[in-house]
Amino acid sequence: MDNLVSPGAHRAPAVARAATVLRLLAGEVAGLGVSEIARRVGLVPSTCLHVLRALVEEGFVDFDTQRKTYRTGVGLLTLAREALASSDFPKIVQESLESLAKAHRVTAVALEVDGRERIVVVGIARSRELISLHINVGSRFPAFISATGRCVAARSGLSREKLQDKFKALRWERPPKFEEWYADVERVRREGVAVDRGNYVRGVTIVASLIPQTLDRATRGIALIGFEHEMIEKHLRETRQDLLLAVEAIVAKLS
Repeated sequence: MDNLVSPGAHRAPAVARAATVLRLLAGEVAGLGVSEIARRVGLVPSTCLHVLRALVEEGFVDFDTQRKTYRTGVGLLTLAREALASSDFPKIVQESLESLAKAHRVTAVALEVDGRERIVVVGIARSRELISLHINVGSRFPAFISATGRCVAARSGLSREKLQDKFKALRWERPPKFEEWYADVERVRREGVAVDRGNYVRGVTIVASLIPQTLDRATRGIALIGFEHEMIEKHLRETRQDLLLAVEAIVAKLS
């Protein structure tokens, strides 16, 4: 049994069960039956069925009466949109994203670290090039991966040993050595910006920087994503400089 749920570790086990089921269904396009869902999340089928029925009633999950399968519902999308709409950060950063995407022919994204050590895309601007990289608002990836991960690691305050543990759990297309990755983290502490050249996704260069934390203590940042063959050294230097200037401008707006 996958045992993704451990109710004893939560003060609100019912909420933990529902959240785990939603995370599972969010990654399933075709939908799943109750027995398969129960198996994957480590619940007794009858308990899982109660959770699913409650989620269906709230509109967060849809039930296909013919196939007897469950999948995420539009109510969850509405909830996510409302949550984003209530946050000032995506609105404040959008102008900078548009400017950076246009100037450097990249996909520019605003990011926020959630409570489960994942980076979530909360804003996006695409270049006007014929071919561009595609990513969606709501996309998630491990907080310590790629250029953003180097920035998160630099701000984390974790020891070298603990960062090495985080690093070992990451999955790269072209993995860097830990010593190289850690040297990049140290560089971020000095310079405030990180670069991933084809490590996370082969053929893709990512430049990232974090926004200084505000009163809510949230960890937020901006990443610029472009094709590796276009991000030559001169272009990369200009991109890094403009990203840092954009961060300064955003800080002024957030103050």
